Amino acid sequence: MLAGHATMRAMVLSNPGERLQWAEWAIPKPTLGEVLVKVAACAVCRTDLHVFDGEIPGAKSPLILGHEIVGTVMALGEGVGNAPGGIGVGDRVGIPWLGWACGECRYCRSDRENLCDQARFTGHTIDGGYAEYTVADARFCFRIPDSYGDAEAAPLLCAGLIGHRALIRAGSAHRLGLYGFGAAAHIVAQVARHQGRELYGFTRPGDLKGQEFARSLGAVWAGDSTRLPPESLDAAILFAPIGTLVPQALRAVAKGGTVVCAGIHMSDIPSFPYGILWGERELCSVANLTRRDGRQFLALAPQVPVRTLIETFPLSQANEALERLRVGRLQGVAVLVPDYSDSVQPTPTSGHSRHRLSGGRD
Repeated sequence: MLAGHATMRAMVLSNPGERLQWAEWAIPKPTLGEVLVKVAACAVCRTDLHVFDGEIPGAKSPLILGHEIVGTVMALGEGVGNAPGGIGVGDRVGIPWLGWACGECRYCRSDRENLCDQARFTGHTIDGGYAEYTVADARFCFRIPDSYGDAEAAPLLCAGLIGHRALIRAGSAHRLGLYGFGAAAHIVAQVARHQGRELYGFTRPGDLKGQEFARSLGAVWAGDSTRLPPESLDAAILFAPIGTLVPQALRAVAKGGTVVCAGIHMSDIPSFPYGILWGERELCSVANLTRRDGRQFLALAPQVPVRTLIETFPLSQANEALERLRVGRLQGVAVLVPDYSDSVQPTPTSGHSRHRLSGGRD
């Protein structure tokens, strides 16, 4: 299908901290169990920044970032058949952060593949979606609900999935605080409100626009992360990767409450008095995701329905999108969209209209 057209364009990270380079790369070939996917959209995640900055060890080099990928299957590797219910050529799929797990260790055997010591991650140890094509293990791809366009669906694959896993760790908490009101929080807020929870939004000090955004999504209160809420919380989820927020969140939750750290990286947590943990408060983290998480959340999202606030960027502007995320000049999620108008298109694919705030196609 791609005979004679062996190259693609990609934004490549050569060394941590260096600007991504617009490069011509070989289109990868799917090997055993893999599929070749033509990228339609790839959301930009804070984890990408952590990888870019070298804060998450073990990344391959050079590397193509991106792990919230939506695209169309163009070719199948050995062992991937067009069996009923399986992934076939022409199918629209999503590719998440967890790209492979061994299936044999004690974590994998106990439905905790997110903790697999041998796991491989898209956009970290596997090349990701800041490119026109990518390959992925077919077993770790998800079908995307038909009600979402490509760009709108991309944030569901990490901001949505990790947020969903964090919400589960928060238990049945009625009064729920969200620290850091960005990509994940704006999705979790919608699910939490759908479940009848009471939301409290925390932003960086002085971020009045972010606080208004939180209120627009149903928060009964929104304020600076340095402040305590008017009511004690039953649980708090920290999406902001700032360690000093941990003791602040512990002070905000009532006895028996839970603080969930949802990021893959966080600055150092300062020491704090035992008294703010005492009273059977719990402090826990969320690590990666499982395929079960993905199937559950992608079934739930259209029922809410979750609507994603996005801002699209051409693939070539990945550096600008990352910088906007770094300095907090995004409301919602940046999504990279390849422009195939002046490049090879092996087969035509259906276009999906893009909206700033949408849960489906026109």
